[in-house]
Amino acid sequence: MSAPTTARGYGISDTKKYTDFSVQEFKLKTAGPHDVTLDIEFCGVCGSDVHTITGGWGPLSTDWVVPGHEIVGKVTHVGDEVKEFKVGQRVGVGAQVYACLECDRCKADNENYCPEQVDTYNAPFPDGVMAQGGYSSVIRTHDRFVFAIPEEIKSEEAGPLMCAGLTVYSPLKRNGTGPGKTVGIVGIGGLGHLAIQFAHAMGAKVIVFSHSANKKDDALKLGADEFVLSGEKDFAKPYFDKLDFILSAADVHNLPISDFLSMLKVEAKMVSVGLPDKEWEGLQPQIMASNASAIGTTHIGSKVECNEMLKLAAQKNVRPVIDQILPMSQAGKAIEGVKENHVRYRYVLKQDLA
Repeated sequence: MSAPTTARGYGISDTKKYTDFSVQEFKLKTAGPHDVTLDIEFCGVCGSDVHTITGGWGPLSTDWVVPGHEIVGKVTHVGDEVKEFKVGQRVGVGAQVYACLECDRCKADNENYCPEQVDTYNAPFPDGVMAQGGYSSVIRTHDRFVFAIPEEIKSEEAGPLMCAGLTVYSPLKRNGTGPGKTVGIVGIGGLGHLAIQFAHAMGAKVIVFSHSANKKDDALKLGADEFVLSGEKDFAKPYFDKLDFILSAADVHNLPISDFLSMLKVEAKMVSVGLPDKEWEGLQPQIMASNASAIGTTHIGSKVECNEMLKLAAQKNVRPVIDQILPMSQAGKAIEGVKENHVRYRYVLKQDLA
């Protein structure tokens, strides 16, 4: 079967009308020897989708954008050099679809930090074709950015792992999460609820910090050892010098950063995977001086890390909590729900394009 040249998707053309999706046909990148083409079955709805199509992270890169980068589907075509995948196989695609694969970063399994990396949507491939995301019928990408899904994980559950799961797993892994370590998780939403599970599955003691008590029971069921209300006065004092690492999944700009840093051990780090529209308040170098702490962020993860993450998720039953599975034609409802914080954890869209 020959590779398709076009696909159809639900896209946005105006960031001020971010729920007004239209269906259009778009061009797929030319099929190369290492490319995998898949028919999309499910796509998770990520906070990144909202930040992008509302203009929170800046203007759109083209006049019409199909969001979505938590993609699961069946392979329909593989290039002549593809050895890892076959037609009919169930696979996933996350938030990246291209890298040069020749630079030092790519060769060191850091292709997610390649200076030529291309996001799954709102970005052009080197040949000028716009990458479009998973609110669509078909996607094509290099096999480096395609992931085999373990049999134990359902397709609708696998979608959010492609971005949210990998985004929290990578910094946890790279910052030594494991037995004997104490890890703080800030925020219990779409990212945070997976971070709790992965930190627990990796063997760490997990302390969850939240501004609201309404998810305390959930946090403890997901694997937290302790739950702390970060809105209470002096919440950080009992944890001074106790934490080996903090992962912030909070999508807000007004975190009490100095309080969180005070809980870190000397030269430990706080990494934020929450990337709010506004700049963080109170971010002065002086707040890191007392313990030589550091603040950083991260960008998804590598293929090696994604495969590790999926294996661990299958073995330890790490799964996203799905609030609702909606037909893809209701993408606007899902986007509005995420933007207005009506979703507790994750929406997933199911293919309905004829």
